[in-house]
Amino acid sequence: MILLPNLVRSIYSGLCIGLGGTVYLSCDNKLLGSFLFGLGLFTILNFGFNLFTGKVGYFVNNKPSYLGFLALVWVGNFIGTFLFAKMMSVTRYSDALTAKASVLCQVKDADSPLSLLILGVFCGMLMFIAADGFKTVQNTVGQVVVVFLPVMVFILSGFEHCIADMFYFSMAGDFSFSMFRALLVISLGNALGGGLIPLMKKIA
Repeated sequence: MILLPNLVRSIYSGLCIGLGGTVYLSCDNKLLGSFLFGLGLFTILNFGFNLFTGKVGYFVNNKPSYLGFLALVWVGNFIGTFLFAKMMSVTRYSDALTAKASVLCQVKDADSPLSLLILGVFCGMLMFIAADGFKTVQNTVGQVVVVFLPVMVFILSGFEHCIADMFYFSMAGDFSFSMFRALLVISLGNALGGGLIPLMKKIA
């Protein structure tokens, strides 16, 4: 595993999710915001960047060493979302974005670990559908649909995406113990959900 290129591609993914999170927070219309958020994931998949929720489902078909790669991607994604949030925090939109991100974070901080885990599982399933679908669908229109629809569904359903949450927590400046606990639980949920479909395919 080449550490530096993979770390850079992971940071780029974090920046892309930060972009998606920013446009979502900037839209008063949740339907429009959830659609535009999908640009972040589409960019990641189109350019071959490393996103934890797009890669984690494949742990089912890989050796244990793949877990090290996933840990690197997770850290790189966190760096990217943090950097994007810090850059936005020095713009004229800082106050509005911080206020909206804080509201989202308060909900997550107050939630139970079981709730966060379950919501993370469903998001993980949707992200695997998007990532794997992008690779297998043969036409451009189908690739757009298979990426944007799962993103819209997970956002409108209130499912938890650990990398998007990294951006929201960073934008809100919430680096509490409960935040890190929530991120770990959601990451585990995303991993379990992402692995469900390839696991069923493997044992079927």
